[in-house]
Amino acid sequence: MSQFSDERGAELRELFFDSAKELLQSLNEQALRLEKHPGDVEIVRSIRRIVHTLKGDAAATGCHELSELAHELEDALALDTAGSHTSLADIALAAADTFEAMLSSYHSEDELPSSEPLRKMIRELAGDPKVRKSRSKKIQATTAARSPWTEYEKLAMQAALKQGKHVHHVIAQIDPQCGMPIAARQLMLKAMAEVGAVLGTRPEPGSAESAKRFQVLLASDHTAEYLTAKCRVPTIVSQVKVETITAPGRSPAQKAKTTAPASKTLESEIETQLQAEKTEGMASSPQHVRQNPASAENILRVDAERIDNVLNLVGELIIGKSMLQQALNEFSRHYPKEAMRGRFADAMAFQARVLTDLQRSVMKVRMVPVEQLFRRFPRMIRDVANQCGKQVDLVLNGQDTDLDKGLLDAIAEPLTHLVRNAVGHGIEGAAERAQTGKPARGTIRLDAYHQGNQFIVEVSDDGRGIDARKVISRAVERGLLGREQAAGLSEADILELIFRPGFSTADEITEVAGRGVGLDVVQSVLQRLKGAVEVTNRPGQGTTFRLQLPLTLAIIKALLFRVEQRLYAIPLNAVAEIARAKESDLHQVDNCEVLQLRNQVLPVVRLGSPPEERPDHRPARVFVLVIAMGERKLGLLVNALEGEEELVIKALDDQTVQTDLVSGASILGDGRVVLILNLAAIAGRFAKSRINSLGAPASGLLLSHAERARIAPNQAGVQP
Repeated sequence: MSQFSDERGAELRELFFDSAKELLQSLNEQALRLEKHPGDVEIVRSIRRIVHTLKGDAAATGCHELSELAHELEDALALDTAGSHTSLADIALAAADTFEAMLSSYHSEDELPSSEPLRKMIRELAGDPKVRKSRSKKIQATTAARSPWTEYEKLAMQAALKQGKHVHHVIAQIDPQCGMPIAARQLMLKAMAEVGAVLGTRPEPGSAESAKRFQVLLASDHTAEYLTAKCRVPTIVSQVKVETITAPGRSPAQKAKTTAPASKTLESEIETQLQAEKTEGMASSPQHVRQNPASAENILRVDAERIDNVLNLVGELIIGKSMLQQALNEFSRHYPKEAMRGRFADAMAFQARVLTDLQRSVMKVRMVPVEQLFRRFPRMIRDVANQCGKQVDLVLNGQDTDLDKGLLDAIAEPLTHLVRNAVGHGIEGAAERAQTGKPARGTIRLDAYHQGNQFIVEVSDDGRGIDARKVISRAVERGLLGREQAAGLSEADILELIFRPGFSTADEITEVAGRGVGLDVVQSVLQRLKGAVEVTNRPGQGTTFRLQLPLTLAIIKALLFRVEQRLYAIPLNAVAEIARAKESDLHQVDNCEVLQLRNQVLPVVRLGSPPEERPDHRPARVFVLVIAMGERKLGLLVNALEGEEELVIKALDDQTVQTDLVSGASILGDGRVVLILNLAAIAGRFAKSRINSLGAPASGLLLSHAERARIAPNQAGVQP
C-alpha cells in the first residue's frame, strides 16, 4: 500500500478522500439511473467520466492499486459493446462498493480488500479477448496523448490563468536514439521548472510510456515560441508541441499556438487528443461540470472544531449581554430619572441586534443541506428491496432544507433504521399489494422541512401499517407487559411499545428485520439530541415516522419556571399555551392525573411533590405548561413562572446529573444556574409509567425524591 510521507501529501490525500466520496456518490446515482434506463449511452459516458477522474486523482495521491483498477474499468467501459451489456448497472454499483472499501483501507492504512470479484466482472464486460485487443489499439490512440489532469491540477491551472499567467500544454517526444530516456525526461522537467511552475506531468514516472513521450502542464510568463525553443534539445527531444490554454471567454484570435516540426504520428495523436477531450469534457460528473474558477477560489475548507469555538464564544457574549441587561435593570430601579438610562438602553438594544445577527451568521456556516444525507438512500433502498424481493420507489422532498452539520451526522443512523424498517416491515410484496388493490411498486417518502425553530424529517410508506393486535401479542409474549395492562392501552401507548429494546413484529429473522434492534436506537438518539419521534399509523395504508429536532443545540429561547423553589427551563417553542388551575381541578384516571381544559382531557405530570393543605383550606393554584409533542399534548405542573430568557446550553456529564430528564444547564445574567429539561425524555418516562403502572396514583409524581435531589441546580456545578 502506498504511504504518504510529507505533510503536503497528507493534506492532498484528505482532499482526495473528500472529493472521492462525491465521485462515488455520483457513480451510485448514475448506476441507479442506468438500471432504470438500460443502454442509455449518455449515462454510460457519464459513468466512464467519473471513473476516469477517480483514476487520475487516485494516481496523483499515490493510491496506485485503486487507480489501476479504475483504469481497467474505464477501458472496459470504452468498448463498443459496453453500453448494451445487461448487467452494466450492477458492475457500476459493485465498482462503487469496491472503490469505497479501498478508500476506507487507504484512509485507515489497513490491508486492501480483494478486488478479484470486480476484476472478474470487468473481464466479463470486456467479453472476447480478441474484441478487446482490436479495441485496445483505438483506446491507446485516444489516450496516449491525452492529458488526464486531476481536479487539483485543473484548479491550479484556473488560479494561474486568473493571475494573468500563460498556461501551456507541452507535449514532447523523446528521441528514440537517446540512451538515457528517464534522465532526459528529468532534465527537461528541470529546464521547464526554471521558466515556470510545473502544475502536472503525464504519464507517471517509471511507466513504459514515460520513456517515449511526456506531457507537462506549465504556468509561465514566457510565450509558446520561447518554450518551444527551450524544449528542442538535440539528441534528447525529437518533436515538441506547445499549446497555450486560454481562459474561458477568450476568442480564438487571442489564442497563441506554436508548433515545432513534428512527425505525422505525433500530429495525429495530438488531434485525436483534442477531439477526445472535446467529446469527453473535463468534468467528472454532472455535479462538477465546468466549475467556475471564481466560485472554486471562494470556497474555504474550515475544520468544524473552529466553527464550534466561534459559536461557543458567541454563547459567552450572550451570557455577557444578559449580565449587562441585569445590571441595567438594577440601575433603572435605583436611578429611574437618570438621563443616561435611555442611552444605555439604546446601546443594549443595538448590541442585542448585532449579537443576534452574529449568532445567525455563525449558525448558517454550520448549516448544510439535508440532501447530503438523503443521497445515500436510493442505493440503500434498492439493495434492501432486492434482498426482500420487493419493488420500492423512493420520493425525496425538501433536499435543500438546511440543518446543523452535527445534527445531520447524528440522525444518519436513526434514518437508516427507519428506511430499512419501511422496506422490510412496511412495504408488502407485489402479490399482497395486488390483493389489496395497490400498485405492485411500493413508495417510501422522505420529507424534510422547518417548522418554527425545529427541523422535521418524515419517513412515510404506503405499506400495510402497524398491526396493533400483533404489537400487543408480541409485547405480552416477550413479557413487556401483562394481559391486564394490555387491555387498557390506548393506540398511542401501543405504538410506544415498538420503541422498546428487543421488540420486533417480524415472523422470522432476516438480514433486514427480526432482531429487535433499530427503533429503540432511534428513540435513544433522538432523546440525546433533545428531539422526539412520533408515529402516525394508518392500518392498511401505511405508517409515518416524524422526527423532530432543534435547529441548534447551542442557544435556545426558553421559558423559566420554578418547582419547589428550584429554577428550571424548557424550550419556548415547545410550549403551546400556559393555563392556571386549582388542585381541585385535577382528577385521577387510570393511574394518571388529568385536567379538563376547554372540553379536552389533558394528562399532566408533576415535577415536584403535591402541595400541602393550606390552613384556610383554600385550594392551591398551579400553573400548567401545555407541551405540544407532535399531535399529543402533555401538561407540566409548576409552582411559578420566571419569564423568558435566551439561554446558552452547557453540557453536563453523567457524574453531575444522573438522569436523562435534564438535557443541559445554563447561567443567567445574575449568576444563577438553571437546568434545562428534556421534554422528549419526560414524555417517554410518562408513557412508560402509564404502561407499567409505575406512576404514583395519589400524586402523579414523575420523579422520585432522590432523583429530584440529584438534579438540584445548586449542585449542578456549572462554570461560566
